[in-house]
Amino acid sequence: MDLNKIPKQYCDNVLAARTKESFTLGMMAGEQTTFFALSPEHFKRLVQNLQYQLSEYEKEFGVIDAQWVPGVQSPIQTKDLGETGEK
Repeated sequence: MDLNKIPKQYCDNVLAARTKESFTLGMMAGEQTTFFALSPEHFKRLVQNLQYQLSEYEKEFGVIDAQWVPGVQSPIQTKDLGETGEK
């Protein structure tokens, strides 16, 4: 499969969650989000593949200056969706 020839959408955000049984990834493209559930083993292989791809990218094009800060919350949280706004 030639990945350069397949149709693509630009993913502008990724959501991730976990339970004991699975990991869930939400891939956001504009107003639409597609969710994927992965077994722990498949998720670990995905992470390993992403680490490899990033390493190869940085060898070819240079180090990417980016930081991930855990716990950063969006203005609208999932827990807020069920609330009426009354305090």
